Amino acid sequence: MSAEFTLVFDAYGKLVVTLADGTQHVGALVARAFPIATPDQCISILSAEGKELAWVESLNDLPANERDIVAQALQGREFMPEILRLDGVNSFSTPSVWRVQTNRGSAQLVLKGEEDIRRLSATRLIVADAHGVQFLIRDLPSLDRHTRKLLDRFL
Repeated sequence: MSAEFTLVFDAYGKLVVTLADGTQHVGALVARAFPIATPDQCISILSAEGKELAWVESLNDLPANERDIVAQALQGREFMPEILRLDGVNSFSTPSVWRVQTNRGSAQLVLKGEEDIRRLSATRLIVADAHGVQFLIRDLPSLDRHTRKLLDRFL
């Protein structure tokens, strides 16, 4: 992979991709094709205009320094806290305010309606709050009983 392109951040924090032919693309973007199912595979490197410059089958295909750059670029682009526990809800009708513990700390989210809870698989859910933040429930059966009981009221 490194023969096809190189990655660096410029002095302004923009991602710069240099292709094998020497052309540089400033302000490039990195996007996962399947951010939840396979976060370390199928990664696209795009120009600022959205044209695909390179495709990475697996982060492990990249040298360590470029893997770190891709991870840093993705972290700046993606924000999806994972719900670990549901502490409480103010109402079982919507809209309702949920108090949750996430992998990024305590949070509150406003659920506008049951349609804002989407099932990705039998065990994975995405909960979209009123402010557009999406929360991930990675493994529903692994959550504590109290959390599952509260969630069942909305599913």
